[in-house]
Amino acid sequence: MDFTEEQVKRYSRHIILSEVGGKGQKKICESKVFITGAGGLGSPVALYLAAAGVGAIGIIDHDVVDISNLQRQILHSTRTIDRPKVESAKETLEALNPDVKVIPYKERLTSANIMDIIKDYDIVLDGSDNFPTRFLVNDACFFAGKPLISGSIFRFEGQVTTLKPHDGHPCYRCLYPEPPPPGLVPSCQEAGVLGVLAGTVGVIQATEALKEILEMGSSLASHLLIYNALEMRFLKVKTRKDPNCPLCGKEQKITELLDYEQSCVLR
Repeated sequence: MDFTEEQVKRYSRHIILSEVGGKGQKKICESKVFITGAGGLGSPVALYLAAAGVGAIGIIDHDVVDISNLQRQILHSTRTIDRPKVESAKETLEALNPDVKVIPYKERLTSANIMDIIKDYDIVLDGSDNFPTRFLVNDACFFAGKPLISGSIFRFEGQVTTLKPHDGHPCYRCLYPEPPPPGLVPSCQEAGVLGVLAGTVGVIQATEALKEILEMGSSLASHLLIYNALEMRFLKVKTRKDPNCPLCGKEQKITELLDYEQSCVLR
């Protein structure tokens, strides 16, 4: 692609980086990223990837904007309360960068639709708010051979990891073999979350995505980054591929997508 004069100005701070340059910005502009959830994590992820010039951003969320979302879900505003989150997200992202094609999916992500949706994207970023969806996204990305950047937040702590089992790294099930039983994790209304925590974790996810697109730097694959906001402390833990993983292990036991009962956590 050839950059217009306006694009050269828009992406100039990327282009002058010797590690990125025009070739790297072209990769960003030609990339396609899929985001699960237009909530606390999906908001900063989508905003920074759109600002960077990612060519196509798919975003799925079946919910509408509620006033209680606005403490952390910065894609939305008081003006968009009661509107579908994906519509609000599309409007915000296209206003930020009209170069970006935003593809909204106003539906639940299920075993019936996920494979057909993610097949057109290069990278998947998971900002979902429940364990069944996290496991579903992990399994689908494994079957599709897609890199998955997973983030989660709870109260004052967050976690990020990049999952690439097709390149010899762990999948989500290597870390957590099964979802917790429904009801074990506090509900969205009960748990609470520090709003800015979502921004920190989401920006790290977006950073990992850009590094994957540009094929530069050290990935969080085979590592889990744990962030404690109260102590302002990051802990990077080495993770290992589980040879007995039911999905990506030597003796694969999971050969198709599974549906688990929903149990809500905060995003």
